[in-house]
Amino acid sequence: MYPKSIGTLGTAAVVALSIGTSALAEDVNIYSYRQPDLIAPLLDAFTAETGIKTNVLFLNKGLVERVAAEGANSPADVILTVDISRLSSAKEDGVTQPVDNTSINGAIPENYRDPDGHWFGLTTRGRVVYASVDRVEQDAITYEELADPKWKGKICIRSGQHVYNIGMIASVIAHLGEDKAEAWLSGVKDNLARKPAGNDRAQAKGIFAGECDLGIGNTYYVGLMKTNEKEPEQKEWAKSIKVLFPNADDRGTHVNISGMALAKHAPNKDAAIKLMEFLASPKGQEIYAEQVFEYPVDPKAKTSDIVQSFGAIKPDSLALDEIAKNRKAASVLVDKVGFNN
Repeated sequence: MYPKSIGTLGTAAVVALSIGTSALAEDVNIYSYRQPDLIAPLLDAFTAETGIKTNVLFLNKGLVERVAAEGANSPADVILTVDISRLSSAKEDGVTQPVDNTSINGAIPENYRDPDGHWFGLTTRGRVVYASVDRVEQDAITYEELADPKWKGKICIRSGQHVYNIGMIASVIAHLGEDKAEAWLSGVKDNLARKPAGNDRAQAKGIFAGECDLGIGNTYYVGLMKTNEKEPEQKEWAKSIKVLFPNADDRGTHVNISGMALAKHAPNKDAAIKLMEFLASPKGQEIYAEQVFEYPVDPKAKTSDIVQSFGAIKPDSLALDEIAKNRKAASVLVDKVGFNN
């Protein structure tokens, strides 16, 4: 058995560990894109309830490639990652296997799970507009409005090729079609205050500094900034913005997910399924969502007070599988309009 939380290990080390863990039916090995400290309360609750121990390998990049390279010798049982792009890639790269489980399917709405059972959403994050509390009077907006010339020189955003923005652009393609989406994206580009750069928090910082009036970011970053004791200046960034939920009066705000999948060669499959059932349960979703400042996908699960403070969200009901189908087209459009130039 290897430690509860381990960093990046050499492939040989992980393969060796798989020999020692495969016989332990009451252990489950997790390859996680989420940092171990964020999911520790969730896994502790699972162990307390079931007696099954968890082992976490945290990988901030190359997770799918790692599992693929390990092949049949991989000790991975459950994959935890974020964004529909990464979940879809795991399925497309052949490192997952389907799960048809009544308990899990009953807890996860159909639009937040793979039609073939290869991945399941657990929490959602809205791709929203951060707006200056001092310089933006309106409290409602649409994605389409971001291309309005009235915002020329006033929008900050991270790279158009980042998976978070690819998901948002893919959703616009799904709703409007490629031609209208291209015109829209060109309009947004014309309104940028600066070259796309930084992460979502950097867009809030830009608003605080007066570099822009609007920024595009995920809801959970607002929670991270509001509670950041190590870098208290981020609390000031959060105070300088208000969250606007695009298209709240029509189709709803684009949401993406954090999710789970069963690894293709899971050596501890029974324990892995038990973990997935727990993660999908209202209790599991509530613990997870509170830790990462996201929304549970199960409408019966409680949303944390901090997330509720962002305001009410009306999620776009478009199936994430439909968004995933437009990822490549979205990436092509980003380059075609020279969005990052």
